[in-house]
Amino acid sequence: MLRPLTSTLFLAALVAAPLAAKAGSPYYRAELAQPAAGSQVIAGGVLWMCEGTQCFAGKGTGRPEVMCKRLAKETSAVVRFNFAGEDLAPEDLARCNG
Repeated sequence: MLRPLTSTLFLAALVAAPLAAKAGSPYYRAELAQPAAGSQVIAGGVLWMCEGTQCFAGKGTGRPEVMCKRLAKETSAVVRFNFAGEDLAPEDLARCNG
């Protein structure tokens, strides 16, 4: 009776492992015009980890355009903003820095 349950749980763990790894990767990636003042920045209600001009963060509750604008306000102009593997459109990036 336990053997089928154990096998099912084992298979579920194998399937879930790649999903958990993906969940741990940054949702937002940004390149700044100037290096961030510190290695950690709170913007848009999320903690950004920054090294030089590169910043990363988990998913927040705001739209990507809003998150970009809030990061720019706390740091410097944003040269590139990526969310979920997609770059922010050039016109939205211009509004982010405006």
